[in-house]
Amino acid sequence: MRIAVFGGSFDPVHLEHVRLVRAAIASLGLDRVLVMPSYLAPHKRGGAHADGAARAELCRIAFRGIKEAEVCDHELSQAETSYTYLTCRWLKERYPAAERYFLVGADMLDDFFTWRCPDDILKNVTLAACGRGETLSSELSERFRARFSCGFAEVPFVGEPVSSTSIRVALAFGKRPEGLDEEVFRAVKARGLYEREESRALALEKPERREHSFRVADLACRRAGSLRIPEDKALLAAMLHDCGKYVPPDDPMLAGLKLPPDVPAPVVHQYVGAYLAEHEFKVTDGEILDAIRYHTSGREDMTPLGKLIFLSDMLEEGRRYEGVEELRALFWEDLDRCLCEALRQQLIYLKESGKPVYPLTERAYRWISALENQKN
Repeated sequence: MRIAVFGGSFDPVHLEHVRLVRAAIASLGLDRVLVMPSYLAPHKRGGAHADGAARAELCRIAFRGIKEAEVCDHELSQAETSYTYLTCRWLKERYPAAERYFLVGADMLDDFFTWRCPDDILKNVTLAACGRGETLSSELSERFRARFSCGFAEVPFVGEPVSSTSIRVALAFGKRPEGLDEEVFRAVKARGLYEREESRALALEKPERREHSFRVADLACRRAGSLRIPEDKALLAAMLHDCGKYVPPDDPMLAGLKLPPDVPAPVVHQYVGAYLAEHEFKVTDGEILDAIRYHTSGREDMTPLGKLIFLSDMLEEGRRYEGVEELRALFWEDLDRCLCEALRQQLIYLKESGKPVYPLTERAYRWISALENQKN
């Protein structure tokens, strides 16, 4: 018998997960695939966004049409961080005579060198790697063989680069993500998974502004993980960052708002948004409130979340201006360098166009440029 484990957080399970399993069954001649949601993956900060029972149920729905696939709750039942080497030991003990595989995407294969006890994993299973949006390089294969003295099975499959993060953001904004099976989507909606009560703030925005906020949130959340910023904080700050854009100053919701002196008109909404986030939408996290409060002007001593929201607002895919592509590339490479260059360009634009320059923006640029100079 040939059996494989396909593990992951499945938060939520999406169509590319299903396509990957179909490709692995066809390529490897698998008799069984154990789809195994993790209790808590070692690389996931803050845990899963949906609980284990919900994620397992969604997997059962998603894989309902594949007779070789079954959802296994082994890792969920351990109620602790899910380490692959322990799962692979369990697999060998349970199926000692089987030909055993562990399915990974190309992105996970590249990180395999840093996993806990990788040699132990390879004693018990053969890795089977699938492209998941990219082809596997010969350089990676050679590096793998040089390190572990063995190869890995390659599943000839290059899927679409679907992101569970982007799906979660879309669901939080009340959208229908393309990457979800229709039955999975219905189950998600019926259970209220990935919804945010604060999303009612979006009703304060015009439709085109809501789309902007969605794009900001998607970019911010996709970058948050590599910056060790909790996704929930990035999502909430981005979702609410422009909630004050169209609220008139005489609205009763703003009865207690006091603006700082001499705030330029284009900057006012950041203060309005922070006030609404705190008083109307009950946000108590000071870091989130500050990220909203200074997302247009910037400021000195910005937190990582503040930098992320400031730049995501400037660089979301709907923005079109000279130099934006270069800034986007820098955004993924070095956030501080990107912030420094973005502020520099913003100040040049404001001065050349004769628009008022808010002192906070100048101070933000002096602060970040001094930090960058210290690095060089």
